[in-house]
Amino acid sequence: MNIYDLTVKKRNGEEFDLKSLKGKVSLVVNTATGCGFTPQYEGLEKLYEKYHDQGFEILDFPCNQFGHQAPGDNDEIHEFCTAKYKTQFDQFAKIDVNGENESQVFTILKEQQPNEEAKGLKNKMAMKAIAKISTTCTKKGDIVWNFTKFLVDKEGNAIKRYNPTFDPSEIEKDLQELI
Repeated sequence: MNIYDLTVKKRNGEEFDLKSLKGKVSLVVNTATGCGFTPQYEGLEKLYEKYHDQGFEILDFPCNQFGHQAPGDNDEIHEFCTAKYKTQFDQFAKIDVNGENESQVFTILKEQQPNEEAKGLKNKMAMKAIAKISTTCTKKGDIVWNFTKFLVDKEGNAIKRYNPTFDPSEIEKDLQELI
């Protein structure tokens, strides 16, 4: 089973069949509008604009599990992202990425890529500090914080997992290899 076997809720409540993304490369991200990593929306949008015509999609799943940094309803979150960062990629309904109510999408992604990469001492130290304040990260493979990113191949399998300190521009090389 992979994520392309699932349906998810769009921000307007409609069902979206992820199977429709088969043949495309995707980046799945849990996001928040009030996080220190929120400016990554700018880099995500740049990747989307550069590679969307080549079969690249970004799946934005707002999540309020980390420091309650995704307040507001789906429409308010979408309005913020489109107004401030001019995002054009798909944004889905707010979800949980850990725990008893976690989205099945993230269950599968975490099973396929349980470890996230941290480059450099600064990023490793930042992730260690974040892990100490993350209250929903209770088991190995859980998402530690907002803006964890999963690169998904054309068949719906998670190929790589990037921690929140990874700037979207650092994903470009891996993305190019899959496209």
